[in-house]
Amino acid sequence: MKFFLSFLILFTTCSIATGQSLDLNQLLETDKSIKKGVLENGMTYYIKHTKVVKDAASYYIVQNVGSVLENDDQQGLAHFLEHMAFNGTQTFPGKEMLNTLQAEGAVFGKDINAYTSFDETVYNMNNIPTKKKLIDTCLTVLRDWSNYLLLTDEEIDAERGVIKEEWRTRQNGQMRLFEVSLPITFNHSKYTDRLPIGKMDIVENFEYKALRDFYHDWYRTDLQAIAIIGDVDVNEIEQKIIEKFSKIPAIQNPKERFVIDIPDNSEMLYSLGMDPEISTASVSYGIRHKKSLEPETVADLKRAVLESMSVAMLNSRISENKQKPDASFLGAGIGYRNVSRTSNAFSVNVSPKPNKQKEAFKEVLTEVQRAVNFGYTTSEIERIIVNYKSSFENQIAKKESISHKRIMSGIQKNYLENKTITDIEKEYALFLEIFNTVTPEEFHNTIKRLYAKNNRFVNVTGVEGQDNITKDDALSIIKTLDNDKTIKPYQEALARKTLVSGINFKTGKITNTTVNKDLNATTFVLSNNIKVHYKFVDKEKDKVSLRALSYGGTSLLATEDLPSAQFVKSVVQKSGLVDFNAVNLRKVLAGKTANVSIGLNAISESLSGGSNTKDVETMLQMVYLYFVKPRFDKSAFKVLQSGLNNYLIRKSKSVSSKMQDSLTVAIYGENNPKARLFDKTYISEIKFDKIKSIYESRFHDASDFEFFIVGDLKAEDLKPLLEQYVASIPTYSSKEVYKDNGAEWLASKIDKDIYLMMADPKSTVNIAYKKEVPYATDNAIYANALGDILQLRVTESVRESEGGAYSPRASAYLSREPKSELNVSFSFDCNPELADKLVDIVNAELQNIADGIIKEEDLNKTRTNFLKERLQSKDKNSYDMSLLTNFYRYNLNINDPKTFEDIVNKMSAKDIQNIANQVLTKGKSYQIIFKPKK
Repeated sequence: MKFFLSFLILFTTCSIATGQSLDLNQLLETDKSIKKGVLENGMTYYIKHTKVVKDAASYYIVQNVGSVLENDDQQGLAHFLEHMAFNGTQTFPGKEMLNTLQAEGAVFGKDINAYTSFDETVYNMNNIPTKKKLIDTCLTVLRDWSNYLLLTDEEIDAERGVIKEEWRTRQNGQMRLFEVSLPITFNHSKYTDRLPIGKMDIVENFEYKALRDFYHDWYRTDLQAIAIIGDVDVNEIEQKIIEKFSKIPAIQNPKERFVIDIPDNSEMLYSLGMDPEISTASVSYGIRHKKSLEPETVADLKRAVLESMSVAMLNSRISENKQKPDASFLGAGIGYRNVSRTSNAFSVNVSPKPNKQKEAFKEVLTEVQRAVNFGYTTSEIERIIVNYKSSFENQIAKKESISHKRIMSGIQKNYLENKTITDIEKEYALFLEIFNTVTPEEFHNTIKRLYAKNNRFVNVTGVEGQDNITKDDALSIIKTLDNDKTIKPYQEALARKTLVSGINFKTGKITNTTVNKDLNATTFVLSNNIKVHYKFVDKEKDKVSLRALSYGGTSLLATEDLPSAQFVKSVVQKSGLVDFNAVNLRKVLAGKTANVSIGLNAISESLSGGSNTKDVETMLQMVYLYFVKPRFDKSAFKVLQSGLNNYLIRKSKSVSSKMQDSLTVAIYGENNPKARLFDKTYISEIKFDKIKSIYESRFHDASDFEFFIVGDLKAEDLKPLLEQYVASIPTYSSKEVYKDNGAEWLASKIDKDIYLMMADPKSTVNIAYKKEVPYATDNAIYANALGDILQLRVTESVRESEGGAYSPRASAYLSREPKSELNVSFSFDCNPELADKLVDIVNAELQNIADGIIKEEDLNKTRTNFLKERLQSKDKNSYDMSLLTNFYRYNLNINDPKTFEDIVNKMSAKDIQNIANQVLTKGKSYQIIFKPKK
């Protein structure tokens, strides 16, 4: 079912009464806009026409094959096979497939990718232009992925190192503890021993035939579905599919595609894991439930909706408790999620405060037990229904803007789990029928059913030296709460106020209106001298975005105020607004689709917001309140302090945190006041009163803010809202400019190896170059091109040729503010034995470009990608926000081809060479390599 758990649904009021009879056994109706068919060889296909990305389509193949199908001596081969799909097919030997797609502007890892899970493997090519030849090319790629991988000895051997480095990159304390939890989560079923990454001794040593056998056993048409989603002719694509894919032979006498079912357990299962790199505890409590793979009915839909809403209401209660400074936990959440092909799990996840594992588990579980005992209040039910209704209406309004990825999610669930793909409007009508008959008892029964007595399991991340929660402790807490007669029903007292109840606005006026015909935009000058630049854009229906920008930022603060400044945003956002704390603010805003957040960085302060069309008024009310009636809640600050202290504990044993701190010291020195380490002294300097005074100094005067509003909102509807809420903000006509006073590197050249103890040895490479150069639009584009070309080069040399790193990263850019500076950087994890060699390789790649050694095909790939992404970006409202901000902040009209397209089309190898030469000539650099201490 196209069941959007995160943004459903429903009804304005809870009509808790008996209505018309609803046939719960009725099958859900499918979305007719998606064409589905099955070829004679068993392959399933889906086709969906959508113009969400004009003149582009995305292509997918879903293999009903994952690591759970591996034999003991094949562990890792399902994932290995996924990699091999990019390393030679019948039509595209070697890297020809990637080269072909990259030549059309696609980017490997972003537009072209795949993943392997326990039960499926999925490949994708996203947002590929729909040129006729290119459509045929992408369909050929799908066909080759289905049945025509080459799997040559040479390519298999070359990929072993890449996968070993993928394992090395992901291997850390959290992953080791995840492996400890697997036998408990999956009750010792086959899933326990089938992590997709596999076992490295198998990956490094399997015989070629083993991979080919796995491929021929499982990559077959009866276990495959293809999907084409985008700006295509459905009937034409269907004919191409029938012609191209029907020729793939079906496997005779195929192996059974078995499904692993997690066995039931009557006794609670338990694990305790500890790791030398993990210093904070967590408790995860789950209850598995069987899920059906039968065709879905109205009853299934109703059950899913009640489950989603019941979990959401419970999470709201726990979030409310989290805001209390004396809470025993730092974070907690309730979920109901997919665990395997045949199981879901109701989950309770708790992050306790130090040495508070038992107390935290009991406190969070008390809220679960409270709901199990008494159900939910009328006000909770009304509020969740209003929220779901609003979210559902938003989805209907944006029906034509649903992304390829989200459409594919529904298709994938249909193919793998038999979930119905429904039309969202028909689904909504069905929901309304459901909630004409729903009762509070049904919500109560839902949470009681989810909190079942069987199939329970607890996974604890413990800490050496702490009072870690044992199995007996967990059982005792659960049993005690189950029989605790002192637990009382949930109560809430919130007066029925609106966000701006009792506020008298001194409404202003629009004093001047200027139309910019080139941008098709309008500037309103308000009576308080605030400027608002506005553009009507309905590329994305029912979406409005807001930005307000002002120069200054932390550059104007005293150095001793910087620790407090770092957490201004966090405290303000956690405090709520006006008379409402964060918990009550969410309740007051029930049913509203509007948000505003503040920002404070080195050179500016900002507000960012978004809403649907009907809730723009609420968004602008929030803008007014952040300027005029912000809230500073001491309890929110205390909660923040607890979180920061726990973060300090968590980072104390983390290898990645040690690397980050060591990197900071190596670049900026131990006592640089602008680049300090996050330690106890730093935390002690974060003050509530200082946060309040910093906020007031940075956001006191709105006259220095320039507003930008873009979206699906008519000017005649916006203007009275601007006059009431934005023009009524007091202003004092001050103007500020930022200072360029950031932290400076210790030296022009820094070269250092740093040795750290680590459980799983790896090296981490960090290389950077920078140089101040005058800013120019063309040089900014050339710098980005340099970064993309370097990415192509290091992927080929470091990953493919050497097998030395899974995901080497290269980037380059020319910053505009606070100083115009050219930056180039490389970073990656790698085999410690290859670290020095790989460093030489990436530095040589940059030097080669500076010497003029640039592959024409790399330049063309980059050029095509730039033009493709710019063209596709124009279909989004965000492009027009960028248009306004660039024009009014920097006098740059990005609509003018001279500012982008002309530059990109004329971009030459010499232009890229010059940029590389600049950063290497009299610039600054550092080369810092982390290595394992023996």
